[in-house]
Amino acid sequence: MNGTPATLAVFIGTTPNIGTTTAAFATAYRMAEACGKPIGYLCLNLKSAKIHRYIGVDEPLVTLDKLRPELRSYTLTPEKLRRAVYSVPDQPNLQVLFGNLMRDQAEYFTPEEAEHLLSIAEQTFAFVILDVGAYWDNAATICSIRRAGSRILVTTPALSHFQEDGRRWIGQVSPLFEVAPEQYDSVIINGPWRNGGYQMKHICKELGTKALGQLQLSEPVFSQLDSGTYAQWLKVDTEGKQVMQEPAKAMMKRHNIRSMSTSVAVQPWYRKLLAHRNGTSS
Repeated sequence: MNGTPATLAVFIGTTPNIGTTTAAFATAYRMAEACGKPIGYLCLNLKSAKIHRYIGVDEPLVTLDKLRPELRSYTLTPEKLRRAVYSVPDQPNLQVLFGNLMRDQAEYFTPEEAEHLLSIAEQTFAFVILDVGAYWDNAATICSIRRAGSRILVTTPALSHFQEDGRRWIGQVSPLFEVAPEQYDSVIINGPWRNGGYQMKHICKELGTKALGQLQLSEPVFSQLDSGTYAQWLKVDTEGKQVMQEPAKAMMKRHNIRSMSTSVAVQPWYRKLLAHRNGTSS
């Protein structure tokens, strides 16, 4: 979009604690699963980082705040970033940079530091998913939104979320940073509670965004998040295997990332000849 790099996609919520991280991580997982290339997941939610809990790493060794010296001095390199990320055991192609745990330091994260991190991430991974939470009062959110090739707005069918928060953030604040509502795709989070009956087409029309997909929250999802087994659930559970499949496919198509399943190997001519001979001689 607008000449921005095609290797970054940012997930931003209209409202805190609605499932933005749940959707963003599942999309990154599906992409890593499908393409077989290193996919970076950067938690840039400076005030409410939780992905480490969701995937069972209660005390991560390296988090975003521990990279501040390298970011301040512009000395972060792809090799240093590779050493800082966590390879998800059930999907080693997915590389996670855990978020800022020093919440009182969120306002001190500068635009220059954010830009340096994003530049190095582009050099390190085949594709990068950025999870920035819901607030626009920090450099990580604004720099990610401006730089990303895809912008995914996460909201719910609750009127207070998509109409009140969505219109005020995306309709009023985002254009101040030269990003219009039509430059966003929407992912709708449906909870196990009543949602007021608003459908995706109504929500996207209200926001001026394009539909990308939906995610159904359920008791099993909440249970996996609380127990730190979200990544395993995405891999082995029947319900988990379907989470964010279609949005991930759409993202891969948009950014020209090939799926391993669609990469049909061309057999050498002599293999076909041998197969034919074995078939005729039997």
